Amino acid sequence: MTELAGCTLLREGPPTLYRGLDDGRAPILLVTPPGERPSPGALQRLEHEFALRAELNADWAALPVHLLRRGNQLTLVLADPGGVPLDSLLGKPMEVADFLRLAIPLTMAIGQVHAQGLIHKDLKPANILVDAARSSVRLTGFGIASRLPREHQAPMPPEIMTGTLAYMAPEQTGRMNRSIDSRSDLYALGIVFYEMLTGRLPFTAADPMEWVHCHIARRPVAPAERLATVPKALSAITMKLLAKTAEERYQTATGIVHDLRRCLTDWERRGRIDGFPWAGRTRRTGC
Repeated sequence: MTELAGCTLLREGPPTLYRGLDDGRAPILLVTPPGERPSPGALQRLEHEFALRAELNADWAALPVHLLRRGNQLTLVLADPGGVPLDSLLGKPMEVADFLRLAIPLTMAIGQVHAQGLIHKDLKPANILVDAARSSVRLTGFGIASRLPREHQAPMPPEIMTGTLAYMAPEQTGRMNRSIDSRSDLYALGIVFYEMLTGRLPFTAADPMEWVHCHIARRPVAPAERLATVPKALSAITMKLLAKTAEERYQTATGIVHDLRRCLTDWERRGRIDGFPWAGRTRRTGC
């Protein structure tokens, strides 16, 4: 198996992601936890992602193929689907067409995760591999994914919560008396959309408790209010996803894809996105 010294750093951790070749010269990704003595939790997350390999699909995920143990270190080997982590493309607003051509396959990938009976629970740009030229998206970072359709999160200090606080749904904080389900991933998707459209997160915080407060109590400034070039329809879709209660969000990825495709059609035909009866305004099943 390829040594890390022969690999290219693709994403700094935690965990760290490298790109390389295996002994048969097939492209692979290597995921390693931080430090010489990784925490038990970091190792468990890699083991859990590897255990999910039969439930993941190469059409929407980077598939685990090996779990390598070397002393105190554990390395998860993934089949390399190509592309780069989405966070490497962020930092400034995306063009509308570029956003839509990545947002649609990203949302479809999340829908496939949910159709497989999984909740990702740690959706963020670092866990999204994108090939912009092919409008291709693959998900990684399934270390805390749940096989349960609904899961209760007990309150705990935010410093020890699993997941990533900047992208965490209110119910994942354990302070909403609501269960985690697939709509929690859709909240995280809303934060990713916000960052793609505006180049920044909807919230900033100085410490973990402030992050929790932002998610459960603060309403973000709408993307179209923050940046005049963001079409109001895309701003509305994003704000729908960022609703504090799951019932007020889109209920499945299907409705989001429907509306994003309509937006892309309008943009390609007219260079603008007109108002339309988007799925997010209805209570129809599947929206």
